Amino acid sequence: LVPYVFRAIMKNSTAADTSIQVTNAGPLVRLAALTYDALLVLGMWFVLGILFVAINDGEHVAQHNPFLPSAMFIVLFWFNTHFWRRGGQTLGMRAWRLRLLNDNPGPLTLMQCLVRFLVSLASFLLCGLGYFWVWFDKDGLSWHDRYSNTRVIREPKKKKKK
Repeated sequence: LVPYVFRAIMKNSTAADTSIQVTNAGPLVRLAALTYDALLVLGMWFVLGILFVAINDGEHVAQHNPFLPSAMFIVLFWFNTHFWRRGGQTLGMRAWRLRLLNDNPGPLTLMQCLVRFLVSLASFLLCGLGYFWVWFDKDGLSWHDRYSNTRVIREPKKKKKK
């Protein structure tokens, strides 16, 4: 995997700019984080389904009703965008020490999140080809990393205090 220099401003540091070398996350650890996040989203979808049934007076939602799938899509987009823009980590990414970084200066934009989300869906629907592209890309980026000008890095382990 290609090393990447991550620049961060440390709060309690005398130097204004400190750099650490990190590597882009590989496809297997990304898949593990995706599995964690999928379980969380599935739980949110269950709650959403319960709300839809409750609103429908206890009856099931009609098979061709576009509102439930649309709401599920919105929940999935909100989940990812909310966490990506608020610290660069979903809960699954946090568990596996992954972080989403913007290749451009500044925080992630909503447009970057939208592009990343849509391309990652296409990657997933094509049997994960966009995720496994990491093995073939010279910079170790997936399709959605490349198109959204972002990258997922693996953070180093924190040193334990004695």
